Amino acid sequence: MAVYQIVEIGDEILRQKAKPVKEVTLNIIKLLDNMADTMYANKGVGLAAPQIGVSKRVVVVDVGDGLVELINPEIVEATGSVIDTEGCLSVPGMIGEVARAERIVVQGLNRKGEQVTYQAKGFLARAFQHEIDHLDGIIYVDKAKNLRKVD
Repeated sequence: MAVYQIVEIGDEILRQKAKPVKEVTLNIIKLLDNMADTMYANKGVGLAAPQIGVSKRVVVVDVGDGLVELINPEIVEATGSVIDTEGCLSVPGMIGEVARAERIVVQGLNRKGEQVTYQAKGFLARAFQHEIDHLDGIIYVDKAKNLRKVD
């Protein structure tokens, strides 16, 4: 497939609310494939479509347990709170502490257009929340404390 250039902070697409996907087409499947290739090539654990310049509500996440693809993801339940360090492919060289829900339930569509639900905790929950924020024009630096350069 293809590896895309990552859009970096300052680009207005990262501040826009991404458009819902009306139908899972071959172009959406190709987008999922290209997003996964781009995420892996950049050694990321998640990627939202706006990060490659595409205003669509599509995310891919892999925190080490295999690739998860979600179209039109929504957090339908969130409990607890935990603070941990985050970085972002769109904000290279920076990290910061971000408070996120400890456990979440996420619903969306898979590449077959089927409704799927994930119950996530820990790093997976954090990654989902980070990527879904991107779909709403929110970048982790908006929520981060102790933002600093990576050594």
